[in-house]
Amino acid sequence: MGFMRELLSFPNPVNEKAARVVAGVVLITVLVILVTGWYWLLVPLAYGFWARVLTGPSLSPLGFVAQRVVAPRLGPSKPVPGPPKRFAQGMGAAMASLALVLALIVGDHTAADVVLGVFVVASGLESIFTYCLGCKVFGFLMRVGVVPESVCLECADISGRLRASAA
Repeated sequence: MGFMRELLSFPNPVNEKAARVVAGVVLITVLVILVTGWYWLLVPLAYGFWARVLTGPSLSPLGFVAQRVVAPRLGPSKPVPGPPKRFAQGMGAAMASLALVLALIVGDHTAADVVLGVFVVASGLESIFTYCLGCKVFGFLMRVGVVPESVCLECADISGRLRASAA
C-alpha cells in the first residue's frame, strides 16, 4: 500500500526549474507537431501529462529526466508549491487528450491545431518567462472558493513570499 501511495503522489514542493524544462520540451514537441503534421506525437505528449498529473515524475520519462538530470545542472533548486503545478499538468492532460482525439480519432486537424496553439502559448510562457497559466487559473479558483485553501496552504498564505521579495 505504501508503494502505491508513493507512486501515485505528486511532489510538493516542485522544483520550478524542472517544471520549466518539461514546459520547454512540450513547447518543442507541439511546434514539431504543428510544423510536420506528425499528430502521432500527441500519444506520448498525452501520456506524459497523464503520467505527471497522476504520479509526478515517477512514470514520466520526461519528468524524471527534467527533475533528476537537467534541473540539478541548472543550479540550486527553486521550490514552488506543488498543487498549482499539478493542476497545470491536469490542464495539459485534458488539452493533450482533446488534441489527440480531435486529430487521430475525429480527423479534425484544424481543431487540434487550435488546441495546440493554446499549448504553444502556455508552454512558451512557462518555459521562457516562468509564467504558469495553469497556476494562475488554480489561484483564481482558490480566490473564488472553488478550490479550498486546505488544498494549498502555502498558496493561501502569501506572507512568506512577501517577506522573501522584500529582502
